[in-house]
Amino acid sequence: MGRPIIAGFHPDPSVCRVGEDYYLACSSFEYFPGVPLFHSRDLLTWQQIGNVLDRPSQLPLPPETGASGGIYAPTLRHHDGRFWMITTNTSGGGNFLVTAEKPEGPWSDPVWIDLPGIDPDLAWGEDGSCWCTVSGTHTARIDPETGQVLDGPFPAWTGTGLQYPEAPHLYRIGGWWYLMIAEGGTERGHTVAMARARTPLGPYEAAPHNPLVTHRSTNRPIQSTGHADLVEAPDGTWWMVLLATRPRGNTPAFHVLGRETFLAPVTWIDGWPHVGEVGTPQAPAPADVRDDFDGESLAPQWISPRSRPDGSWSLTERPGRLTLHATGSTLDEPGSTFLGRRQQHHAARVSTRLDPGAARAGISVRLDEAHHYDLEIDDGRARVVARIGPLRSVVAEQPVAPGPVELTVEFRTPEGFPGPDLIAFRVGDGPDLAALDGRYLSTEVATGFTGRVVGLYVTRGTAVFDSYVSSARPG
Repeated sequence: MGRPIIAGFHPDPSVCRVGEDYYLACSSFEYFPGVPLFHSRDLLTWQQIGNVLDRPSQLPLPPETGASGGIYAPTLRHHDGRFWMITTNTSGGGNFLVTAEKPEGPWSDPVWIDLPGIDPDLAWGEDGSCWCTVSGTHTARIDPETGQVLDGPFPAWTGTGLQYPEAPHLYRIGGWWYLMIAEGGTERGHTVAMARARTPLGPYEAAPHNPLVTHRSTNRPIQSTGHADLVEAPDGTWWMVLLATRPRGNTPAFHVLGRETFLAPVTWIDGWPHVGEVGTPQAPAPADVRDDFDGESLAPQWISPRSRPDGSWSLTERPGRLTLHATGSTLDEPGSTFLGRRQQHHAARVSTRLDPGAARAGISVRLDEAHHYDLEIDDGRARVVARIGPLRSVVAEQPVAPGPVELTVEFRTPEGFPGPDLIAFRVGDGPDLAALDGRYLSTEVATGFTGRVVGLYVTRGTAVFDSYVSSARPG
Protein backbone atom coordinates (compact mmCIF):
# COMPACT_ATOMS: atom_id res chain seq x y z
CA MET A 1 0.00 0.00 0.00
CA GLY A 2 1.22 3.49 -0.80
CA ARG A 3 2.42 5.57 2.11
CA PRO A 4 2.33 9.31 2.73
CA ILE A 5 5.56 11.22 2.30
CA ILE A 6 4.73 13.18 5.47
CA ALA A 7 2.55 11.18 7.84
CA GLY A 8 0.18 12.50 10.46
CA PHE A 9 -1.68 15.81 10.62
CA HIS A 10 0.10 17.64 7.76
CA PRO A 11 -2.64 18.85 5.39
CA ASP A 12 -2.83 21.30 2.48
CA PRO A 13 0.74 20.83 1.22
CA SER A 14 2.43 23.43 -0.96
CA VAL A 15 5.82 22.78 -2.55
CA CYS A 16 8.53 24.67 -4.40
CA ARG A 17 11.99 23.78 -5.73
CA VAL A 18 15.21 25.79 -5.58
CA GLY A 19 17.96 24.06 -7.54
CA GLU A 20 18.23 20.52 -6.18
CA ASP A 21 16.27 21.31 -3.02
CA TYR A 22 12.55 20.97 -2.41
CA TYR A 23 10.65 22.82 0.32
CA LEU A 24 7.14 22.05 1.51
CA ALA A 25 4.74 23.80 3.90
CA CYS A 26 1.48 22.60 5.50
CA SER A 27 -1.49 24.01 7.38
CA SER A 28 -1.35 24.22 11.17
CA PHE A 29 -4.81 25.57 12.19
CA GLU A 30 -5.02 26.47 15.92
CA TYR A 31 -1.52 25.27 16.81
CA PHE A 32 1.59 27.33 17.59
CA PRO A 33 4.15 27.54 16.07
CA GLY A 34 2.44 27.57 12.70
CA VAL A 35 3.06 26.31 9.15
CA PRO A 36 5.59 23.48 9.52
CA LEU A 37 8.35 23.68 6.89
CA PHE A 38 10.13 20.66 5.40
CA HIS A 39 13.16 20.05 3.16
CA SER A 40 13.93 17.18 0.78
CA ARG A 41 16.32 16.31 -2.02
CA ASP A 42 14.25 13.45 -3.48
CA LEU A 43 10.55 14.25 -2.75
CA LEU A 44 10.33 11.07 -0.66
CA THR A 45 12.40 11.75 2.46
CA TRP A 46 11.48 14.96 4.26
CA GLN A 47 12.97 16.63 7.32
CA GLN A 48 11.21 19.38 9.23
CA ILE A 49 13.58 22.35 9.37
CA GLY A 50 11.36 24.75 11.26
CA ASN A 51 8.03 26.54 11.36
CA VAL A 52 7.38 29.61 9.25
CA LEU A 53 5.27 31.33 11.92
CA ASP A 54 7.32 30.94 15.09
CA ARG A 55 6.66 34.26 16.85
CA PRO A 56 3.47 35.58 18.44
CA SER A 57 3.77 38.72 16.30
CA GLN A 58 3.35 36.53 13.20
CA LEU A 59 0.66 34.30 14.62
CA PRO A 60 -1.93 36.03 16.83
CA LEU A 61 -4.37 33.32 17.92
CA PRO A 62 -6.68 34.71 20.60
CA PRO A 63 -7.96 32.40 23.36
CA GLU A 64 -11.36 32.26 21.69
CA THR A 65 -9.82 30.64 18.59
CA GLY A 66 -11.88 27.51 18.08
CA ALA A 67 -10.67 24.05 17.20
CA SER A 68 -9.68 23.99 13.51
CA GLY A 69 -9.52 27.79 13.46
CA GLY A 70 -6.32 29.73 12.93
CA ILE A 71 -4.02 29.12 9.98
CA TYR A 72 -5.49 27.61 6.82
CA ALA A 73 -3.78 26.49 3.64
CA PRO A 74 -0.41 28.11 2.83
CA THR A 75 1.23 28.60 -0.54
CA LEU A 76 5.04 28.41 -0.59
CA ARG A 77 6.98 29.92 -3.47
CA HIS A 78 10.52 31.08 -4.34
CA HIS A 79 10.80 34.19 -6.50
CA ASP A 80 13.45 36.81 -7.13
CA GLY A 81 15.85 35.31 -4.58
CA ARG A 82 13.31 35.15 -1.74
CA PHE A 83 10.94 32.64 -0.22
CA TRP A 84 7.32 33.71 0.00
CA MET A 85 4.60 32.12 2.12
CA ILE A 86 1.01 33.35 1.90
CA THR A 87 -1.85 32.02 4.01
CA THR A 88 -5.00 32.93 5.95
CA ASN A 89 -5.40 33.52 9.66
CA THR A 90 -9.10 32.78 9.95
CA SER A 91 -9.05 33.81 13.63
CA GLY A 92 -7.71 37.30 13.11
CA GLY A 93 -6.52 39.45 10.22
CA GLY A 94 -7.35 37.36 7.16
CA ASN A 95 -4.84 36.88 4.33
CA PHE A 96 -1.18 37.77 4.75
CA LEU A 97 2.26 36.90 3.45
CA VAL A 98 5.71 36.61 4.99
CA THR A 99 9.13 36.36 3.32
CA ALA A 100 12.61 35.05 4.10
CA GLU A 101 16.02 34.98 2.46
CA LYS A 102 16.58 31.43 3.71
CA PRO A 103 13.91 28.82 4.35
CA GLU A 104 15.14 28.30 7.91
CA GLY A 105 14.27 31.94 8.52
CA PRO A 106 13.97 34.33 10.09
CA TRP A 107 10.67 35.01 8.36
CA SER A 108 9.29 38.53 8.29
CA ASP A 109 6.31 39.86 10.18
CA PRO A 110 3.03 39.65 8.23
CA VAL A 111 2.16 41.84 5.28
CA TRP A 112 -1.65 41.91 5.31
CA ILE A 113 -3.65 41.73 2.08
CA ASP A 114 -7.14 43.19 1.85
CA LEU A 115 -8.72 40.31 -0.08
CA PRO A 116 -11.64 38.13 1.07
CA GLY A 117 -11.46 34.36 0.82
CA ILE A 118 -9.06 31.68 2.01
CA ASP A 119 -6.29 29.53 0.53
CA PRO A 120 -4.41 32.42 -1.17
CA ASP A 121 -1.89 31.69 -3.92
CA LEU A 122 0.97 33.72 -5.43
CA ALA A 123 2.14 33.67 -9.05
CA TRP A 124 4.30 36.06 -11.07
CA GLY A 125 4.05 37.03 -14.73
CA GLU A 126 6.93 37.65 -17.12
CA ASP A 127 6.43 41.39 -16.64
CA GLY A 128 6.90 41.04 -12.87
CA SER A 129 3.21 41.39 -12.03
CA CYS A 130 2.14 39.42 -8.96
CA TRP A 131 -1.23 37.65 -8.94
CA CYS A 132 -3.02 36.49 -5.82
CA THR A 133 -5.81 33.95 -6.30
CA VAL A 134 -8.18 32.99 -3.50
CA SER A 135 -10.90 30.41 -3.02
CA GLY A 136 -14.06 31.20 -4.76
CA THR A 137 -12.26 31.61 -7.24
CA HIS A 138 -11.06 35.22 -7.67
CA THR A 139 -7.75 36.69 -8.84
CA ALA A 140 -6.23 40.09 -8.08
CA ARG A 141 -3.00 41.84 -9.01
CA ILE A 142 -1.22 42.89 -5.82
CA ASP A 143 1.95 44.57 -4.65
CA PRO A 144 3.51 41.78 -2.54
CA GLU A 145 5.82 44.23 -0.77
CA THR A 146 2.96 46.25 0.71
CA GLY A 147 -0.04 43.95 0.31
CA GLN A 148 -1.91 46.60 -1.69
CA VAL A 149 -4.50 45.31 -4.14
CA LEU A 150 -3.69 47.02 -7.46
CA ASP A 151 -6.41 45.52 -9.68
CA GLY A 152 -9.40 43.34 -8.97
CA PRO A 153 -10.36 40.96 -7.61
CA PHE A 154 -11.69 39.50 -10.85
CA PRO A 155 -13.74 36.30 -11.16
CA ALA A 156 -11.76 33.39 -12.54
CA TRP A 157 -12.62 29.76 -13.22
CA THR A 158 -14.87 28.36 -10.49
CA GLY A 159 -14.52 24.68 -11.29
CA THR A 160 -16.78 21.99 -12.68
CA GLY A 161 -19.76 22.71 -10.44
CA LEU A 162 -18.89 20.78 -7.28
CA GLN A 163 -19.09 22.39 -3.84
CA TYR A 164 -16.27 24.42 -2.28
CA PRO A 165 -13.97 25.42 -5.16
CA GLU A 166 -10.84 26.19 -3.14
CA ALA A 167 -7.08 25.62 -2.87
CA PRO A 168 -6.28 27.54 -6.09
CA HIS A 169 -2.77 27.40 -7.51
CA LEU A 170 -1.90 29.40 -10.63
CA TYR A 171 1.05 28.36 -12.82
CA ARG A 172 2.65 29.90 -15.92
CA ILE A 173 3.81 26.91 -18.02
CA GLY A 174 4.63 26.86 -21.73
CA GLY A 175 2.66 29.92 -22.78
CA TRP A 176 -0.41 28.98 -20.74
CA TRP A 177 -1.70 29.96 -17.32
CA TYR A 178 -2.97 26.84 -15.56
CA LEU A 179 -5.38 27.18 -12.63
CA MET A 180 -5.65 24.09 -10.43
CA ILE A 181 -8.24 23.90 -7.65
CA ALA A 182 -9.80 21.45 -5.20
CA GLU A 183 -13.52 20.74 -5.34
CA GLY A 184 -16.13 18.65 -3.58
CA GLY A 185 -15.07 19.40 -0.02
CA THR A 186 -12.07 18.00 1.81
CA GLU A 187 -13.91 14.82 2.81
CA ARG A 188 -14.49 11.62 0.78
CA GLY A 189 -15.75 13.57 -2.25
CA HIS A 190 -12.50 15.54 -2.60
CA THR A 191 -11.17 16.12 -6.15
CA VAL A 192 -8.53 18.06 -8.06
CA ALA A 193 -9.55 19.90 -11.23
CA MET A 194 -7.77 22.20 -13.69
CA ALA A 195 -8.38 24.81 -16.39
CA ARG A 196 -6.09 26.96 -18.52
CA ALA A 197 -6.06 30.35 -20.21
CA ARG A 198 -3.68 32.62 -22.06
CA THR A 199 -3.85 35.26 -19.30
CA PRO A 200 -4.42 35.06 -15.53
CA LEU A 201 -7.86 36.59 -16.04
CA GLY A 202 -9.05 34.03 -18.56
CA PRO A 203 -11.21 33.04 -20.28
CA TYR A 204 -10.45 29.54 -18.95
CA GLU A 205 -11.05 26.22 -20.64
CA ALA A 206 -11.46 23.17 -18.41
CA ALA A 207 -9.25 20.11 -18.75
CA PRO A 208 -11.12 17.50 -20.82
CA HIS A 209 -10.30 14.75 -18.29
CA ASN A 210 -11.34 16.54 -15.06
CA PRO A 211 -11.09 15.58 -12.29
CA LEU A 212 -7.35 15.10 -12.46
CA VAL A 213 -7.48 13.14 -9.18
CA THR A 214 -10.21 11.67 -7.01
CA HIS A 215 -10.67 8.50 -4.96
CA ARG A 216 -14.35 9.16 -4.24
CA SER A 217 -16.65 6.10 -4.27
CA THR A 218 -13.73 3.67 -4.43
CA ASN A 219 -12.50 1.06 -1.96
CA ARG A 220 -8.94 2.34 -2.01
CA PRO A 221 -7.28 2.60 1.41
CA ILE A 222 -6.24 6.17 0.60
CA GLN A 223 -9.23 8.54 0.53
CA SER A 224 -10.11 12.26 0.42
CA THR A 225 -7.47 13.00 -2.24
CA GLY A 226 -7.25 16.68 -3.11
CA HIS A 227 -5.77 20.10 -2.34
CA ALA A 228 -2.75 19.62 -4.60
CA ASP A 229 0.33 21.50 -5.77
CA LEU A 230 2.71 20.81 -8.69
CA VAL A 231 6.49 20.87 -8.91
CA GLU A 232 8.98 20.16 -11.69
CA ALA A 233 12.08 18.13 -10.83
CA PRO A 234 15.55 19.00 -12.20
CA ASP A 235 15.27 16.10 -14.65
CA GLY A 236 12.12 17.55 -16.21
CA THR A 237 9.67 15.14 -14.57
CA TRP A 238 6.62 16.55 -12.82
CA TRP A 239 5.10 15.62 -9.49
CA MET A 240 2.06 16.42 -7.43
CA VAL A 241 1.83 16.73 -3.66
CA LEU A 242 -1.65 16.49 -2.20
CA LEU A 243 -3.51 15.68 0.97
CA ALA A 244 -5.35 12.43 1.63
CA THR A 245 -6.54 10.32 4.56
CA ARG A 246 -6.25 6.68 5.59
CA PRO A 247 -9.59 5.79 7.23
CA ARG A 248 -9.92 2.54 9.17
CA GLY A 249 -12.57 0.48 10.93
CA ASN A 250 -16.17 -0.32 10.10
CA THR A 251 -18.31 1.99 8.01
CA PRO A 252 -18.13 4.93 7.71
CA ALA A 253 -14.47 4.29 8.66
CA PHE A 254 -12.53 6.74 10.81
CA HIS A 255 -9.36 8.70 10.10
CA VAL A 256 -7.43 9.62 13.21
CA LEU A 257 -4.02 10.82 12.00
CA GLY A 258 -5.56 13.77 10.19
CA ARG A 259 -5.10 14.67 6.55
CA GLU A 260 -1.60 13.63 5.47
CA THR A 261 0.72 14.63 2.61
CA PHE A 262 1.05 12.22 -0.33
CA LEU A 263 2.96 12.21 -3.64
CA ALA A 264 1.90 11.25 -7.16
CA PRO A 265 3.71 11.30 -10.56
CA VAL A 266 2.47 13.63 -13.29
CA THR A 267 2.75 13.19 -17.07
CA TRP A 268 1.92 15.96 -19.54
CA ILE A 269 -0.17 14.81 -22.53
CA ASP A 270 -1.49 17.25 -25.17
CA GLY A 271 -0.83 20.18 -22.87
CA TRP A 272 -2.59 18.76 -19.82
CA PRO A 273 -1.26 17.02 -16.69
CA HIS A 274 -2.29 13.41 -16.07
CA VAL A 275 -1.78 12.09 -12.56
CA GLY A 276 -0.57 8.60 -11.65
CA GLU A 277 -0.99 6.51 -8.51
CA VAL A 278 -1.33 8.43 -5.25
CA GLY A 279 1.02 7.19 -2.54
CA THR A 280 4.24 5.29 -2.95
CA PRO A 281 5.63 2.23 -1.14
CA GLN A 282 9.08 3.80 -1.51
CA ALA A 283 8.19 6.56 0.93
CA PRO A 284 9.93 5.81 4.22
CA ALA A 285 7.85 5.11 7.28
CA PRO A 286 7.97 7.85 9.93
CA ALA A 287 11.04 7.52 12.10
CA ASP A 288 10.86 6.61 15.76
CA VAL A 289 11.32 9.57 18.06
CA ARG A 290 13.30 9.99 21.26
CA ASP A 291 13.60 13.39 22.88
CA ASP A 292 15.61 13.60 26.10
CA PHE A 293 15.22 17.38 26.31
CA ASP A 294 18.97 17.90 26.42
CA GLY A 295 19.09 20.98 24.19
CA GLU A 296 18.35 24.64 24.77
CA SER A 297 15.41 24.83 22.37
CA LEU A 298 12.51 22.57 21.51
CA ALA A 299 12.54 20.56 18.30
CA PRO A 300 10.27 22.15 15.66
CA GLN A 301 7.83 19.23 15.83
CA TRP A 302 6.54 20.36 19.25
CA ILE A 303 3.27 22.31 19.04
CA SER A 304 0.80 23.88 21.49
CA PRO A 305 -2.81 24.99 21.10
CA ARG A 306 -2.98 28.72 20.30
CA SER A 307 0.10 29.89 22.19
CA ARG A 308 3.10 28.85 24.23
CA PRO A 309 3.86 31.54 26.82
CA ASP A 310 7.54 31.82 27.66
CA GLY A 311 6.83 31.26 31.35
CA SER A 312 4.94 28.01 30.76
CA TRP A 313 7.92 25.82 29.82
CA SER A 314 11.67 25.61 30.16
CA LEU A 315 14.57 23.39 29.13
CA THR A 316 17.07 25.31 31.25
CA GLU A 317 15.51 25.33 34.73
CA ARG A 318 16.56 21.69 35.03
CA PRO A 319 19.01 20.90 32.21
CA GLY A 320 18.10 17.67 30.45
CA ARG A 321 14.48 18.00 31.56
CA LEU A 322 11.34 19.67 30.24
CA THR A 323 9.75 21.74 33.01
CA LEU A 324 6.13 22.71 32.56
CA HIS A 325 4.28 25.30 34.65
CA ALA A 326 0.48 25.26 34.78
CA THR A 327 -1.27 28.16 33.05
CA GLY A 328 -4.80 26.69 33.15
CA SER A 329 -6.64 24.16 35.29
CA THR A 330 -8.12 21.85 32.64
CA LEU A 331 -7.53 20.54 29.12
CA ASP A 332 -11.26 20.95 28.54
CA GLU A 333 -10.79 24.68 27.96
CA PRO A 334 -8.21 26.81 26.12
CA GLY A 335 -5.28 28.13 28.10
CA SER A 336 -3.64 25.09 29.68
CA THR A 337 0.03 24.17 29.28
CA PHE A 338 0.31 21.46 26.64
CA LEU A 339 3.22 20.51 24.36
CA GLY A 340 2.60 17.75 21.85
CA ARG A 341 3.69 16.04 18.67
CA ARG A 342 1.51 14.76 15.84
CA GLN A 343 0.67 11.05 15.93
CA GLN A 344 2.23 9.56 12.79
CA HIS A 345 1.85 5.77 13.23
CA HIS A 346 -1.46 3.91 13.38
CA ALA A 347 0.09 1.31 15.69
CA ALA A 348 2.48 2.98 18.09
CA ARG A 349 3.71 3.33 21.63
CA VAL A 350 4.41 6.69 23.25
CA SER A 351 5.94 6.96 26.71
CA THR A 352 7.28 9.65 28.99
CA ARG A 353 8.99 9.74 32.37
CA LEU A 354 7.31 12.23 34.68
CA ASP A 355 8.28 13.62 38.05
CA PRO A 356 4.98 15.19 39.11
CA GLY A 357 6.01 16.48 42.52
CA ALA A 358 2.84 18.08 43.85
CA ALA A 359 1.54 18.84 40.36
CA ARG A 360 -1.36 17.43 38.39
CA ALA A 361 0.23 16.39 35.10
CA GLY A 362 0.45 13.64 32.54
CA ILE A 363 0.19 12.61 28.90
CA SER A 364 -2.80 13.28 26.65
CA VAL A 365 -4.07 12.13 23.26
CA ARG A 366 -5.78 15.24 21.93
CA LEU A 367 -8.04 16.14 19.05
CA ASP A 368 -9.55 19.23 20.65
CA GLU A 369 -10.81 20.49 24.02
CA ALA A 370 -13.93 18.32 23.77
CA HIS A 371 -12.20 15.14 22.53
CA HIS A 372 -9.14 13.86 24.41
CA TYR A 373 -7.99 10.97 26.58
CA ASP A 374 -5.57 11.70 29.44
CA LEU A 375 -3.38 9.66 31.76
CA GLU A 376 -2.50 11.91 34.69
CA ILE A 377 -0.88 11.77 38.09
CA ASP A 378 -2.59 13.73 40.83
CA ASP A 379 -2.11 13.54 44.62
CA GLY A 380 -0.63 10.04 44.64
CA ARG A 381 -3.07 8.53 42.15
CA ALA A 382 -2.94 7.75 38.45
CA ARG A 383 -6.17 8.15 36.57
CA VAL A 384 -7.40 7.85 33.00
CA VAL A 385 -9.80 10.63 32.01
CA ALA A 386 -11.97 10.48 28.89
CA ARG A 387 -13.54 13.64 27.46
CA ILE A 388 -15.97 12.89 24.61
CA GLY A 389 -18.17 15.79 23.61
CA PRO A 390 -20.11 17.01 26.66
CA LEU A 391 -19.18 13.93 28.71
CA ARG A 392 -16.15 13.76 31.00
CA SER A 393 -15.40 10.65 33.03
CA VAL A 394 -12.63 9.12 35.12
CA VAL A 395 -12.65 5.62 33.66
CA ALA A 396 -9.90 4.05 35.81
CA GLU A 397 -7.48 4.93 38.59
CA GLN A 398 -4.88 3.40 40.88
CA PRO A 399 -2.46 4.56 43.58
CA VAL A 400 1.17 5.35 42.63
CA ALA A 401 4.26 5.72 44.77
CA PRO A 402 5.84 9.17 45.15
CA GLY A 403 8.59 10.10 42.72
CA PRO A 404 9.19 9.72 38.97
CA VAL A 405 6.91 7.39 37.06
CA GLU A 406 6.74 6.15 33.47
CA LEU A 407 3.47 6.76 31.61
CA THR A 408 2.70 4.90 28.38
CA VAL A 409 0.06 5.24 25.69
CA GLU A 410 -0.24 2.43 23.17
CA PHE A 411 -2.23 2.57 19.94
CA ARG A 412 -3.33 -0.91 18.90
CA THR A 413 -5.09 -2.04 15.73
CA PRO A 414 -6.44 -5.51 16.57
CA GLU A 415 -7.88 -7.47 13.68
CA GLY A 416 -11.65 -7.38 13.60
CA PHE A 417 -11.98 -4.42 15.96
CA PRO A 418 -14.78 -2.17 14.64
CA GLY A 419 -13.04 1.11 15.39
CA PRO A 420 -9.81 2.48 13.98
CA ASP A 421 -7.81 1.47 17.06
CA LEU A 422 -7.70 0.88 20.80
CA ILE A 423 -5.87 3.42 22.95
CA ALA A 424 -4.39 1.76 26.03
CA PHE A 425 -2.84 3.51 29.04
CA ARG A 426 -0.30 2.02 31.42
CA VAL A 427 1.70 3.14 34.45
CA GLY A 428 5.20 1.71 34.80
CA ASP A 429 5.42 -2.01 33.97
CA GLY A 430 1.89 -2.74 35.15
CA PRO A 431 -1.09 -3.96 33.14
CA ASP A 432 -3.35 -1.67 31.18
CA LEU A 433 -5.09 0.81 33.41
CA ALA A 434 -7.65 1.33 30.64
CA ALA A 435 -8.09 0.63 26.91
CA LEU A 436 -10.46 3.02 25.14
CA ASP A 437 -12.10 3.01 21.72
CA GLY A 438 -10.18 5.32 19.39
CA ARG A 439 -13.11 6.22 17.15
CA TYR A 440 -14.14 8.98 19.57
CA LEU A 441 -10.84 10.74 18.84
CA SER A 442 -11.44 10.84 15.09
CA THR A 443 -12.51 13.54 12.68
CA GLU A 444 -15.67 11.60 11.88
CA VAL A 445 -16.78 12.06 15.52
CA ALA A 446 -15.15 15.32 16.57
CA THR A 447 -15.35 17.06 13.15
CA GLY A 448 -12.70 19.56 12.08
CA PHE A 449 -9.56 19.64 9.97
CA THR A 450 -6.82 18.42 12.30
CA GLY A 451 -5.56 15.07 13.59
CA ARG A 452 -4.39 13.57 16.85
CA VAL A 453 -1.60 15.17 18.84
CA VAL A 454 0.06 13.29 21.71
CA GLY A 455 1.31 15.68 24.34
CA LEU A 456 2.63 16.40 27.80
CA TYR A 457 0.65 18.70 30.07
CA VAL A 458 0.27 20.16 33.52
CA THR A 459 -2.93 21.64 34.96
CA ARG A 460 -1.73 22.43 38.50
CA GLY A 461 1.69 23.38 39.80
CA THR A 462 4.99 22.45 38.12
CA ALA A 463 5.90 19.10 36.55
CA VAL A 464 9.18 17.78 35.15
CA PHE A 465 9.49 15.38 32.19
CA ASP A 466 12.82 13.78 31.32
CA SER A 467 11.95 11.89 28.12
CA TYR A 468 9.46 11.43 25.32
CA VAL A 469 9.69 8.27 23.21
CA SER A 470 7.45 7.36 20.27
CA SER A 471 7.88 4.18 18.24
CA ALA A 472 5.90 2.13 15.74
CA ARG A 473 4.53 -1.16 17.00
CA PRO A 474 3.22 -4.25 15.22
CA GLY A 475 -0.47 -3.74 14.46
